[in-house]
Amino acid sequence: MNPGLDIDEILRRTVEMNASDLHLAAGLVPVVRVFGNLIDMEGMPRLMPQDIEDLIIPILSPSQREKLEHNLELDFSYSLPKVSRFRGNIMWQRSSMAVNFRTVAMNIPRLTDLNLPPAVAELGRLPRGLVLVTGPTGSGKSTTLAALISQINEENRLNIITIEDPIEYLHSHKKSMIKQREVGGDTLSFASALRHALRHDPDVILVGEMRDLESIQIAITAAETGHLVFSTLHTQTAALAVNRIIDVFPSHMRNQICQQLAGSLQGIVAQQLISRKDGKGRVAAVEILLSTPAVRNLIREGKEHQLYSVMQTGRAAGMQTMDQALADLFAKGLISREAAMEYCVDQAELERALRKSAFDF
Repeated sequence: MNPGLDIDEILRRTVEMNASDLHLAAGLVPVVRVFGNLIDMEGMPRLMPQDIEDLIIPILSPSQREKLEHNLELDFSYSLPKVSRFRGNIMWQRSSMAVNFRTVAMNIPRLTDLNLPPAVAELGRLPRGLVLVTGPTGSGKSTTLAALISQINEENRLNIITIEDPIEYLHSHKKSMIKQREVGGDTLSFASALRHALRHDPDVILVGEMRDLESIQIAITAAETGHLVFSTLHTQTAALAVNRIIDVFPSHMRNQICQQLAGSLQGIVAQQLISRKDGKGRVAAVEILLSTPAVRNLIREGKEHQLYSVMQTGRAAGMQTMDQALADLFAKGLISREAAMEYCVDQAELERALRKSAFDF
């Protein structure tokens, strides 16, 4: 291995640069993403395929190496004491290894630190039901869920089970008891872990991602039967999350799933991270759908396309659209008008929201 290369030192510099991601790819110096922008790590050599293997293979366990060899890709976690935790992914491209590390803070942030609306915190105080956090990759979904679980842990004496791939934030027992399971290490799949979690007397279940029909079905059933269930989906808006769940099921089951989802869903938080106007990091723009009687009726009747209008008029209940959230952030001086336009759902709707926010703030 190149004597100037050390994975711990590269990861330490990644954290010092306030980077969210580190990319290692053949033919490039290490590249980091800082506040959404890709930046070369200065003073580092271009990586050859063997350099990357020499950096990564030693930090993998024998079982992880075997899984990588068999599947040609791997999710894993890595920790640098007193520095940070990292979520890693390895894939092969053009017969060489490519690696991404996502930084995960050692300390779990509070919901207030994340600039999230009060309605999000209230979702963590519900006794039962399904709560989804959605958004594109890197939008902070895992951080929001970790903050919600931490809030429950501090406020209530409950039994919490998390199923993650991999485990990112490490929770300690506070008022609640927390059991964290990692797919691939502690269990074979989300669906298998969910089935067994229900036999461990849980009050709260966190499913890192609802990936298939079976895991979605079990999560909805768990929410119906008195558990508070949190999970994520990769969708841009709250309404699309409802569509995604229903579309997973074959046509003959969709009416039943609409009924079950209408009865179990409590709320959906769709978020994006936007660069701050002052250049000091990023801020979350959050769309919120809450399960009011009107929302339940629309889901039950298969009219998900009308959910957006309910969010538009539901601010008194704590709901808001992504465009309303962007307009509010602009009115507060946190993001630029250009950033709001770049991340909006509907430019005409954003223009209306911007005009209204000018009067509200």
